[in-house]
This record gives sequence, C-alpha cells and structure tokens, in this order.
Amino acid sequence: MLFQQVVGLVCCLSLVLAKTHTFNFTASYITANPDGVKDKKVISFNKQWPPPEIHINKGDRVELYLTNGLETKNTSLHFHGLFQNGSNFMDGPEWVTQCPIQPGDTYLYNFTVDQVGSYWYHSHSGAQYGDGMRGAFIVHDDKEPFKYDEEKVITISEIYHDQYYDIFGEFLNRYNPTGAEPIPQNLLLNDTANSTIYFEPKKTYLLRFINVGLFVSQYLYIEDHELTIVEIDGVYVEPFKASHLYMTVGQRYAVLVTAKDHKDKNYAIVQGFDDTMLDVIPDDLRLNATSYLVYDDEKPLPKEYKINDLAFNDYDLTPLDKEELYDDYDYQITLDVVMDNLGDGVNYAFFNNITYTHPVTPTIITALTASKEHVTNPRIYGSNINAFVLQPNEIVEVVVNNHDDGRHPFHLHGHTFQVIQKSKSFDDEPVPYDENDHEPFPKYPIRRDTVNLEPNGHIVLRFKTDNPGIWFFHCHVDWHLEQGLAAVFIEDPLSLQNQKPPQDFYDNCIASGIPIEGNAAGNKDFFNMTGENLQSQPLPEGFTLKGYLAFAISTFAGLYGLWSIIQYGLEDSVQYDEKIFNNLEKILHENNLIQEADQVAADAEVNEHTHLSRGEE
Repeated sequence: MLFQQVVGLVCCLSLVLAKTHTFNFTASYITANPDGVKDKKVISFNKQWPPPEIHINKGDRVELYLTNGLETKNTSLHFHGLFQNGSNFMDGPEWVTQCPIQPGDTYLYNFTVDQVGSYWYHSHSGAQYGDGMRGAFIVHDDKEPFKYDEEKVITISEIYHDQYYDIFGEFLNRYNPTGAEPIPQNLLLNDTANSTIYFEPKKTYLLRFINVGLFVSQYLYIEDHELTIVEIDGVYVEPFKASHLYMTVGQRYAVLVTAKDHKDKNYAIVQGFDDTMLDVIPDDLRLNATSYLVYDDEKPLPKEYKINDLAFNDYDLTPLDKEELYDDYDYQITLDVVMDNLGDGVNYAFFNNITYTHPVTPTIITALTASKEHVTNPRIYGSNINAFVLQPNEIVEVVVNNHDDGRHPFHLHGHTFQVIQKSKSFDDEPVPYDENDHEPFPKYPIRRDTVNLEPNGHIVLRFKTDNPGIWFFHCHVDWHLEQGLAAVFIEDPLSLQNQKPPQDFYDNCIASGIPIEGNAAGNKDFFNMTGENLQSQPLPEGFTLKGYLAFAISTFAGLYGLWSIIQYGLEDSVQYDEKIFNNLEKILHENNLIQEADQVAADAEVNEHTHLSRGEE
C-alpha cells in the first residue's frame, strides 16, 4: 500500500513538473545565402532562418501551431524519431497520418514526449525540407548516464542552390531514365559554410550531431580529438571511442569530446561526402568541407583539411540497457529493393515490384473509419502502398534485400528496431539474406530508427508491435522516397480506433477536398477500389533500360567496325579490330546483353513488319 502511494506521488510530481511548450510557426519563403555562394529561397519560420532548435524535457507537452504561408505549396511536419504513442495522427507524413495542410491554413501538432535524446523535425511533403524546413528537436533527460560540462547541437546537411520543386521536376522525368539523383552543390554545418564551434580548455562537451540532409551520407571528423559515442537515434549506448562518424541522412549521434588543456592552436572540423553515392562528380563540387573548432580567436584558423574514406560500422555498438535479441519472429516481411522504369519512361523505386503511390484518402482515415470486421483486411488499404497489417504484441522481422547498387538509409516511424543483420556492400550481384546461412545474431543488437542498407546487400530488423498506428517505413534519401521507395505498416488497427483525432484533423482534410471516411480510393464501400491511385503501367516487353543499352552497344560496335575499316584499311587493322571486338563481345556476354540486343532487334523488325502491313509508314 505504501509503495503504491509513493508511486502515485511520483507520478503526480512528474505531472506537476512537466511543462507545455507552445510554438506559433508560420512557414514562408525568404532569401538566404547559406553557403556564401548563391542566394536561394529557403523556408523560414516567422521569417527567421534557420528554424529554431526545440528543447524540452522528458514528459513535456508540445503544442506547435503550424500555419502554411507558402502560398502555392502544401506542407506538413514530422517529428523524426518520436514514437507518437497514442497520438498517431500527429506523426506528420501527408497521405499517411494526415491530410496536407493547404496554403493559409493552420494545423496544431499537440503531443506529449516520453523519450529522451536527439531528434529533429522536418516537412514531410515531397522533398520540401531540402529548402530548409527542418530543425533539431532535443529531449533532455535529468538522469543522463554520462557527465559533461556543456552541450552543443550540430546539424550537417548538403545544399541545393535551386528549389526542390524545380529539381524534382527534372529528376522524376522520362528524360532522366536512369534515375540519377540530383547532385548537391555544397556541404553545410549548422546551416552555413565554414562554421565555427568554440571550445574552452579542459571542458567536456556533449555534441549532438544530426544529419538533416536530403541525400548524401557524410563522414565527420574532428582533427586530433577523440569522439566517444554515447547515444544513437535516441538510444543510449555503451561508450564507444571513434576517430570519426559516418552518418546517413536522418541519423543522429551524441558524442562526448574532451577539450585540450591548452589554447595553443585551433582545429579542423571536417565533413566529407560519401562520393560513392554520386552518379557523377562535377568539377566544381567540393567533396570535403572544413569548419573550425576554435580555442583562441587570436590564433590562425586551420587550413583546409581532407578526409579520406574511413571504415565505421554502427553494428559494433551495444545499447546501454543491454536489451537482448528479441525471440524468433512471429511475422516476417521481406522487401526487395529495385529501381526500374515504367511505361511513362520515368525511373521509379520499388518494394516487391510496387512503387508507393499515395491513396486518395490518408491511410489513417481508412483505419479509423473501417468496421471492426474489415479494419484488419489489407485489401481496404489499397494495392499500391505496400500495406502490411500487423497484429498486437508480436515480434516482426523485416528483411530488406537490395537489388540496387546504391545505398539506402531506411527509417521506421513509431519505433526503434533491433539491427540483427547488416551485410557489407557487394560490387557485382545482389546477395539476399539467407535465413539458413547467415552471420550469428548479436546478443545485444543495436537499436535505432534509421539504418544504412549497403549496395547489393541486405539488412534484417526486428521490433515489437507495442504502438498501435499507421507507420511509414521508407528510404530517407528523399529523392528515393519521391520515387516510391516506401511501405506502410498498419499496426494493431483495432486498438488504433480508440485514438480520437481532434476536429482540426478533419477540418484540414475537408479544406483539401479529401474524404474523411472510406478506403484507399475514398469509397465508403470498403472493397470497391474504383478510382484508386495506381502506379503507371509497365514498359512494353523488350523496352527495358537494359534492352536500350544492349541495342546502343550493339549499334556502337557496328559503327565502330565501319570506322576502323575506313581508318586503318582492311589488312592493317585486322588484329586491332579483333581485339576491340573481342572486348566488346566479352562485355556483352558478361552482362547478358547479346541476347537482349538480338531480341530488341527482332522485336523492332516484327513491329516494322506489322506497321507496314497496316499501311503505315
């Protein structure tokens, strides 16, 4: 009895001490010059850019009124890494857990935070946060398991000089059939180039690094200073000493750094692009950027410092609470990543041959308005969102096999996950996860909410279904999300129906002309999918990118043969031509392109014959 009274007193005391933080933000464009190279329009809050850091304590409530002042663009706001337990409708991604906020409208994000650590907030409407609509969100813990004298929040990102909507139009376009991602123009630290961080001798600093970029992973290094990692993605880890960090977009690291005991010199803070993620490297692109760790303003600043490709594996970390590997899974989801073209000529990203195409009404509305009989049936959520219905209190295993030669940082809303397998990259052929032949699982797997999938490799994740909601699982390279690399986990939708969104949730949808009940097609008959949004039709057989390349290479071989005959003469060039053609033939065979080219040519001949037989020219 006494124990219960003490617990009750502690709970009441926590409620009394908890604060409500109220923010009134109007998003609008202003002009800024973040890297000192070119002016661009950035998305400000209340005409201020960069947007402010948000600092709260565990147990506090946030009331954030977001007014869309972007005039012609929808918007939304996601709080990256926060579980939104009991407030799924505050998670933020439009078409998933809310309707888009229309220009001129205001939406209240209202939730309580029962987590600690390093997070961030950003727009979840297209690639909008690439224009600056993002900031740090820090949840302080009065029981932190480490000591330090001072804390500093440091964001890293890249910058595109053009607006995201202009870049997007050029990227997701049939004139970009390979899906080459837009190349950024520069690196930023704390939203500027050549930033300065001040240290005082003998102090210990907690540095919270947050990658708020759109695309490229970065290496981070502080000259002659050791980094001790103590937190990743809001999860405390056993202190781990590292010379540098490797951070995908969306990831966070908190590190302890002990300052020198003197002010003899200043040091370089170095960022480096992971240039293996870039299809091309323009001559004027800076792959490294140097900022400054300053002890003494009177001393010279460090010279430009280069960072090389360094090995770092977050798989080596151990959670501080030593939560053991979850028991064998109750349900397994296997997702195969492929990038390919559809009939409109555009290059898309696919999970299991489905490229995410948003529904007519947000998925959460379907879950909230379906009958109890139908709410657990994946059919009502549509055929084009990669919907998976999860039962409560189970262990779910997610296997992601990369059939692409690019890196993909995958982020799960509403949860952290255990990373129980994480392969290296592979150069030639994809290596899918083999459940019967794999590396031993770690006893205490790392937990985080954003993890890197290597080229042609695989990851295996496990989490508990203890948070009813509609949770997005997607690549956080925002260009890949725009290509459709996403799935939706519909977790315990029967319990989700007990959550009651506020009236402005529905008002927001009504203002957008979006149905506030119905299936993925917006129909009240939940099994009538008439009007559902669907991905484009596939390319006609034979008209694949591989086929085009095969045809191009074969054509080049023929033209080169004619050129060599003319250039060198029939007798003198035989040996030279044989060498060239042997090399070309080898390339074609190795890539299985000779048969592909023959088929394309045969198809072209059949098509020509068919057209002529119909009297066409």
